[in-house]
Amino acid sequence: MTTFRTFEEIEWSGWEPAQRATLLFVRRDGRLLLIEKKRGLGAGKINAPGGRIEPGETPVEAAIREVQEEVRVTPHAPVERGRLRFQFADGFSISGAVFLAEGCDGEPRETDEAVPLWIAPADIPYARMWADDRVWIPHMLGGRWFDGRFLFDGDAMRGYRLEAGPGAFTTRG
Repeated sequence: MTTFRTFEEIEWSGWEPAQRATLLFVRRDGRLLLIEKKRGLGAGKINAPGGRIEPGETPVEAAIREVQEEVRVTPHAPVERGRLRFQFADGFSISGAVFLAEGCDGEPRETDEAVPLWIAPADIPYARMWADDRVWIPHMLGGRWFDGRFLFDGDAMRGYRLEAGPGAFTTRG
């Protein structure tokens, strides 16, 4: 497994993730359904429901299944809003498809995986989330497609490039 110290060392054109995953944000009554993760990658952090894509699943099927497993609701017609690629300095890598659904069936319930939270967009607790979230979530909420690449060393973001909307991008190395 290759290790990385800087964002520039990563050859993104041939990059392949070790794992593929999803995130699915549900918006209802102007609030977002987020979770406090209880286990796995990002345990203790606030995030959207999501997880690994199982063999034979499409990304949207995985996203719906993960929301059902983590908080016991079924999202309405998720729409893919962006893609994320994460390289960790220790060599681990994961890519994610990000979805947004307008509403869901049922009321979220706590499970052994997650504590559900309804949060107004103005109150998103970025300080309790992964550092990349403050970079791309505003684009998702603004209705812009985004494609992000990030380097993390543990919890610390060491560099990124984000393309969002037509012709726009931001970068930090």
